[in-house]
Amino acid sequence: MYVVTSEEMRRLDGHTIQRIGLPALVLMENAGRAVAEEVLAVSRESAAKRRQRWLVLAGKGNNGGDGLVAARHLIESGLDIDITLAEPAGLFSADMAVQHEIIGKLGIPMFNYKPGEIRWEVYDGVIDALLGTGTRGAPREPYAGLIREANASGLPIVAIDIPSGLDADTGMTHDPCICAVRTVALAFLKRGLVQPPGTGAAGRVVVRSIGIPVRLAEEQGIRTLLLDERTLSERLALDPRRGRPEDSHKGTFGHVLIAAGSLRMAGAGLLCANAALRAGCGLATWAMPASLVQHLLGRLPEAMLAGLPDAGHGDWAEVSAEQVLSLAEGRDALAIGPGMGRYGDDVQWLRAIWEGAQCPLLLDADALNMLADAPDFASWRKREAATVLTPHPGEMARLTGLSTAEVQRDRIGLARRYAEEHGVTLVLKGARTVVATPDGVVYVNTTGNPGMATGGTGDVLAGVIAGLLAQRLTAEQAAAFGVWLHGAAGDRAAAERSAPASILAGDLLRCL
Repeated sequence: MYVVTSEEMRRLDGHTIQRIGLPALVLMENAGRAVAEEVLAVSRESAAKRRQRWLVLAGKGNNGGDGLVAARHLIESGLDIDITLAEPAGLFSADMAVQHEIIGKLGIPMFNYKPGEIRWEVYDGVIDALLGTGTRGAPREPYAGLIREANASGLPIVAIDIPSGLDADTGMTHDPCICAVRTVALAFLKRGLVQPPGTGAAGRVVVRSIGIPVRLAEEQGIRTLLLDERTLSERLALDPRRGRPEDSHKGTFGHVLIAAGSLRMAGAGLLCANAALRAGCGLATWAMPASLVQHLLGRLPEAMLAGLPDAGHGDWAEVSAEQVLSLAEGRDALAIGPGMGRYGDDVQWLRAIWEGAQCPLLLDADALNMLADAPDFASWRKREAATVLTPHPGEMARLTGLSTAEVQRDRIGLARRYAEEHGVTLVLKGARTVVATPDGVVYVNTTGNPGMATGGTGDVLAGVIAGLLAQRLTAEQAAAFGVWLHGAAGDRAAAERSAPASILAGDLLRCL
């Protein structure tokens, strides 16, 4: 499923109207009918047995026109409908003016908004048709007052296309912003609906066709997609069930090298190596400071342990890049960073790995912090093999020199720009994890839950993606599939427990 910006949606609308010849008023009629059907679905979920009465809040633009069409269809379906207009008719868009005239001829009640005069208690629900995807910045009066009153009413609100007050491109919520129970996305998902905090303001999101052909998204170069089972199977040619040929053996599924863990954070390496095996790779070697080996014997019998000289300190300060590169020869993927810690001259150590590793490379955790501290990163030799970076928002902030808040403000745009500029596949972790590829394709994940916000789950994700890379998946396939599998495991773990907050990273391993 494609995810569009407000500008991309404007282009798709324009192409449909001007090139295909489908009139704007037909699209508006289709949109209003779709909204009415979703409002009826919400009304049926209500406990009220009597005839319901809903209020349409209509702005001056085409979003308001969609709301007036919905009002007509809802009246035909047996609901009582009132309409509150945010602004006078002289300010309406052309298509909104047409719908306003039709409503007037049908004698449907319409009122101009006056603060404090709406009797919210007489209604069963509200339709937000105030502000559309083209709106920028915080809502101004009279829209701000209407939004605040609607939210304070406690009534269920169905938003048309996006909740008024939500940035359609970034998902940031302005003050005020409609808090909807359902949002009817017209034709395509808008970016703001799939990124927090917009996901919270939108409630349940339903995408409804209004006549714009889906194939136009591909033709118009839309490169952001929702990451779900359909995307995995149809676009990435992957089997979400991970079936295997009958004649396969461990060599079929590759050998991954995990360079991770230290005396203080050995668990990170253990989780990462375990996850690589759970992801289905045939063999896993876990490279670690030699002092750790005796403590970890038998903890993961399925993995091979490779102790590297550490002068008895249990850290990576004495381990040379050449030793790691020697182990990586002949391996199908290399993952570096979980629980590794920092030490002197580690940036140059990482550069030697970056430029010397011939296999696909994944950097996580401390390896990302080393990369962030490299002032000459732009001069590092371009890697020919796939490279995957898996930062959380704080690590992404260090990589880009931004604040964490700035990273969160436009996760999709930032991830895409970084991946394109540096020629890497970037996994920006968090709610609705974003996967961005070097050629500008972005996937927004649909699996996962807040219970996964606990230490170690990132180490599991790194292992899953590394294990998939070892199975000769492309970086795009491995990152997208790994993120989806990781989130799905978290959802299964949450379903097993009375509260998602009790999830541990180890629960994800069992549920992979």
